[in-house]
Amino acid sequence: MSNSETPPNASRRRLLMALPLAGAGVVGVAFWKMLSGMEHGSFNPHDINAPVLNRPVPDFTLPDQAPMQGFNTQDLRNLTQPVLVNFFASWCIPCLAEMPTLMTLKDKLTMWGIAYKDRSENAENFLKHSGNPFSRLGSDHEGRVGIEWGISGVPETFLIGPGGVIRWHTAAPLTDDILSQTLLPLVEKLKTP
Repeated sequence: MSNSETPPNASRRRLLMALPLAGAGVVGVAFWKMLSGMEHGSFNPHDINAPVLNRPVPDFTLPDQAPMQGFNTQDLRNLTQPVLVNFFASWCIPCLAEMPTLMTLKDKLTMWGIAYKDRSENAENFLKHSGNPFSRLGSDHEGRVGIEWGISGVPETFLIGPGGVIRWHTAAPLTDDILSQTLLPLVEKLKTP
């Protein structure tokens, strides 16, 4: 082998050394694009692309969360009027902040709650302290139902239309602005006479 030829092992080593640098470059470009979006106001970390919109609710069964009755896929698919499904937890500070908004909505829209990765007694005490806007309540202690729904954390809220179809979703706490500008107008469109 002459001096101008490179042994095969040396070429492989150079390639293996270049791969981490290429990976770091890709991550750097992605991070730069995210920061650029934030600077221009086009990046919203709460604006999660929810591919679940306009699809049927996933298959699931939730046990009761004492003292209220749990629910399952079929309960939502049998709906004739819209229902708001809210994932919450007693350990979630934004969930506590959201509760007064949910309480104002209680007389305008049926709401079902899902206690996510929470102990039953903690969820029960949370609702006693902050108010309970839910007419049905299920326990997702292991977090499996949350995975089926595709949630990224709590609170997350879904508007379920007649027939059990997901019509709206947010991964942020509900506010009065969200209610008046987005949610309640959509609820009115979905109500059947």
